[in-house]
Amino acid sequence: MVVIRATRKVLRALPPSTAGELPSDSALGDWYVNRIVVDNRPLLLLVSSTSLLAILARARDVRNLPLRLPAMVSERLLRLGIANPLIDPEVASMHPVHIGPTRDRSVLGSLVDFAKATSFYLPIRDWDDLSLLEVEDRLAETPCRVGGSFETTTFPHLAAPRLLQTKWA
Repeated sequence: MVVIRATRKVLRALPPSTAGELPSDSALGDWYVNRIVVDNRPLLLLVSSTSLLAILARARDVRNLPLRLPAMVSERLLRLGIANPLIDPEVASMHPVHIGPTRDRSVLGSLVDFAKATSFYLPIRDWDDLSLLEVEDRLAETPCRVGGSFETTTFPHLAAPRLLQTKWA
């Protein structure tokens, strides 16, 4: 089971769920989601609560995000170079998908930072879905939680494979 932790503006567009207070069973934890607008085009920004790995998608059919989330995560992990034996159990653990409000201010801070960075990383007015994938790669290399020592700094492109390896290998 996995929980989508949506900001208020996204929460209104998602179907109601009653199990949003339960913890996620997946290695990547809850997925936080916010709707952002770049060049007058709406996007969804999703961030894993444990690895801070980001996914960008056009904000179409938000209501069906719970149905699309496992496939979106699978595609993102494949692009990160993670092997199927680690992806398959992660995707299997993401059923069912529940909806809940946000509750971790640290992850929300990363979501805000990534939203601001996204508008700077995209080419002005001339971007497409391929550009979104390039921005995801740049966000994955962004150091997060840098207020403490280097050991507590999170690099999403390194944290995600490590978490999957620890849980599913």
